[in-house]
Amino acid sequence: MGIADEMRARLEAAFAPEVLEIVNDSGRHKGHAGDDGSGESHFSVRIRAPQLAEMGRVQRHRAVNQALGDLVPRIHALALDVG
Repeated sequence: MGIADEMRARLEAAFAPEVLEIVNDSGRHKGHAGDDGSGESHFSVRIRAPQLAEMGRVQRHRAVNQALGDLVPRIHALALDVG
């Protein structure tokens, strides 16, 4: 299972989101800092879930990072659009 699949499974389990989009942006960063050659180093996540909407911005980001757990250190960049 790839990182994007793991991210999807964890975020769906933690938040039952109404919207969840995960985009692997790694190809756009080939040869840049943080590109480890795996093709799974840069991601963008857009997530909408009722429990996240009740939180402040920093709390939302922390909640997503906590749900992703040990995946976060395995990637170089994670852009979050959380609500």
